Amino acid sequence: MKDFKKYYTIPVEPAQLYLALTNPATIQLWTGEKAVMSDEPGAEFSLWDDSIVGKNLEFEKGKKIVQEWYFGEDAEAPSIVTIKLHEHKQGTSMEVRQTNIPDDAYADIVEGWEDVYIASLLDFYAGE
Repeated sequence: MKDFKKYYTIPVEPAQLYLALTNPATIQLWTGEKAVMSDEPGAEFSLWDDSIVGKNLEFEKGKKIVQEWYFGEDAEAPSIVTIKLHEHKQGTSMEVRQTNIPDDAYADIVEGWEDVYIASLLDFYAGE
């Protein structure tokens, strides 16, 4: 099992980015896919046509999102994703930390964060 942690700068205020990560209508705008999401702890979510599924664990409005991402029945321990949003002179510093990533999924997960999740957010806000 591996962990991933990285900071990204997103050119929008933390409160607006928080909504982009928790509001299903806004998620659909930047992903291009229907999303199932809420900011209710215990609610399950689905992004990118079920490519990312899991359960919401904790929220701090405008500042923090904690989720469990599912990797199937074989996972040794839950994979926990924590996203923290910090004010930054260029918008928001988005801290992404994911724990307990299965070794065989690590490269795909990192690529997904970089080339899909973050790239889609950056593309969306570049148009503003």
